[in-house]
Amino acid sequence: MNIRFIALSAAAAAVIAGGATMALAADISGAGATFPYPIYAKWADAYKKETNIGLNYQSIGSGGGIKQIQNKTVTFGATDAPMKGGDLSKFGLTQFPMVMGGIVPVANLEGIKAGDLVLDGPTLARIFMGEIKNWDDAAIKSLNPGVKLPSQAIAVVHRSDGSGTTFNFAHYLSEVSPDWKAKVGVSTSVQWPVGIGAKGNEGVANNVAQTKGAVGYVEYAYALQNKLIYTRMINKAGKTVAPTSETFQAAAANADWKSQPGYGVILANQPGDRSWPMTAATWILMYKQPQDTAAAAEALKFFAWAYKNGAKLAEDLHYVPMPASVIDDIEKTWAAEVKDASGKSLFAMRN
Repeated sequence: MNIRFIALSAAAAAVIAGGATMALAADISGAGATFPYPIYAKWADAYKKETNIGLNYQSIGSGGGIKQIQNKTVTFGATDAPMKGGDLSKFGLTQFPMVMGGIVPVANLEGIKAGDLVLDGPTLARIFMGEIKNWDDAAIKSLNPGVKLPSQAIAVVHRSDGSGTTFNFAHYLSEVSPDWKAKVGVSTSVQWPVGIGAKGNEGVANNVAQTKGAVGYVEYAYALQNKLIYTRMINKAGKTVAPTSETFQAAAANADWKSQPGYGVILANQPGDRSWPMTAATWILMYKQPQDTAAAAEALKFFAWAYKNGAKLAEDLHYVPMPASVIDDIEKTWAAEVKDASGKSLFAMRN
């Protein structure tokens, strides 16, 4: 099953069993990006134990999350492709980043271990454009002089659904490959030149794991959970870096979050010797004047709890927590923007 749920109360489980998309009033409902699903599941489990409030989160992809919040079928949507300021205003939405992580190329090659392979951006773009067709291609061999590469066809696996992971991956490839920028471009759904599609980070990870010679791209936690071979990358500074919390944090270190509406800063291809080139944030979307104010207030309590108490859980899964200064700004945004019909704020600032 490609759609994954967090459902951490008997009531929410009953709703899911019945095929509905909304949680009952006691729980928080959300849908969207698969990129943050592993950490949302961890946070939801810990929050349920502490508060007895469950989270019903549908891991259906960023495009699905945006549609569901626009249709008002969930309390919050989740996306790895930030909405632009004009669209936020048009739909009356507030947007804020929840956590950061890294997108990694993953492969299925016999005799190759995680981290053995090195790729750079232009070579990765040529692989996903179908120009490099075999693992022993000269371009890959030149980056990996000490690795015995098989004479095996490359099977490209990509997302089939509207995906913020795809948006960030394509954004990076457009930064490093003029051909990719001109022929494929940047979107949550692109016209893939080659490959087979799979739904969600889960689907890509599963397809790569089951297909000899496959290559795909997933959030780092999915690579670890599925024991996939992930590559190192040559970054903007020309340095070879591995995907780690430290290299993700390095990429995010100089981000000016307030420079974009809804904190919509893209972290791909950042400068710095230690920066992982495909670092990304994931965002939450909520209505500034929600129909169900009680549910919205509960959701904000959960997000505030996750910011305050969830950093260690995030780091354990190799996500990067948001900086304290950014969290302070976000909570001020909640207090100023998310209100009931009378204009009363639904979030009480902590002292």
